[in-house]
Amino acid sequence: MSLLSAAPTSLSSADLLKLKHFINDSLTRELESGNPPYDQRAEFVKQKLAEIFGRLKVSLPESIRQQLTQEAFNEILGYGPIQPLLDDPDVSEVMVNGPLKVYVEKKGKLIKTGVTFENNEQILRVIDRIILPLGRRVDADSPTVDARLPDGSRVNAIVPPVAIDGASITIRKFRKDKLSMQQLVEFGSITPQMGEFLKACVVARLNIIISGGTGSGKTTLLNVLSGLIPETERIVTIEDAAELQLQQEHIVRLETKAANIEGKGQVTIRDLVRNSLRMRPDRIVVGECRGGETLDMLQAMNTGHDGSLSTLHANSPRDSLSRLETMVLMGGTELPSRAIREQI
Repeated sequence: MSLLSAAPTSLSSADLLKLKHFINDSLTRELESGNPPYDQRAEFVKQKLAEIFGRLKVSLPESIRQQLTQEAFNEILGYGPIQPLLDDPDVSEVMVNGPLKVYVEKKGKLIKTGVTFENNEQILRVIDRIILPLGRRVDADSPTVDARLPDGSRVNAIVPPVAIDGASITIRKFRKDKLSMQQLVEFGSITPQMGEFLKACVVARLNIIISGGTGSGKTTLLNVLSGLIPETERIVTIEDAAELQLQQEHIVRLETKAANIEGKGQVTIRDLVRNSLRMRPDRIVVGECRGGETLDMLQAMNTGHDGSLSTLHANSPRDSLSRLETMVLMGGTELPSRAIREQI
C-alpha cells in the first residue's frame, strides 16, 4: 500500500510495520537536514510527527497514533525497544542476548521480557547511538566496548565475530537514590550490629576489601561505607566506570580511559592508583581490583593511606585472600609469595 495515498481505514500488522519504518526513516532524514540544537530535538520530532500524520490518508485510531509516536521517540531520540525498560525504576539491569531475547533484573530477580528487536541491525543501531557521542567504535576489529550513558548507567556491548549469536548489550542502571546503612538494615541485607561494626571500622580507618560474586552488591556496600568517611578527609576514587555517589566535598573522582582507535591513550586502574599517591589522599577508594593494580593498592594501604577501600570478585572471604595474592602475581611482580602475604 502507499502510505500517502488513499488507503483502507484499518492497517494490518504488516502495514503497521511499514508505517513505523516510514515514520522513522522520515524523521531520521528530517533530523539530519534540520540539525536542531540538542535541547530542541524532542520538540522538533514532535512537530515533524504531526506533519507526517497529517499527510497520511490512513485513519489511525488514537491508541495506534500514540503507540507510533512513543516508538518513534524511543527509536529516534532514545535507545529503541529497551527505552521503556531503562525508564522503569524497578529495573536495575537490562540484558539483550539477541533480537528476541531481552532480560531484566527486577527487584533482584532475572525476568525475560516481551521486548523484542526487529533484527540484529536494530541492536547495532542502539549500540552506535550509545558509543558514537563518546567517540568510540565497535566492529569486527574492535568487537567489545564499555561505555556510560548520560545518566551514569554502565554499558557493555559485544558484537560478532566474538558474539556468535549476534550483538549483545548489558546495561547496569545507575541508582539515582543513594542507599544508607540504615536502609541496608531495613532491607535485611545486614543486621544492626553488623552496621555498627562496619561504621566503626570506617571511622577507625581500617582497610576494607569487599568480596562477592557478580551482582552481589559489592559496589552498593562500597558506596555506603565510603559515604561514612569524615568530611575532613581528602578522598580519591578510582573506577573503570564512575558509579560511586559520595557526597563529601573534598573528593577527586578518577576514571579509566580506553585506548583510541590507534591503540594509544589508554589509562588503566593501575596508572590511576599510582598517580593518586601523588595527590595527597587521606583515603583511596578503588571501585574494583582486578589485576596488577592490587599490589599498588596494598602498598598504599600499608604506607600511610589507612582506611582505604576496594572490592574484588571472590566466592568467600577466604577465597578473597587467595585472589589478592593471585592478582598481585598477575602484575608481573617478582615478589615471593611470603612477601605478598605479609603485604596482605
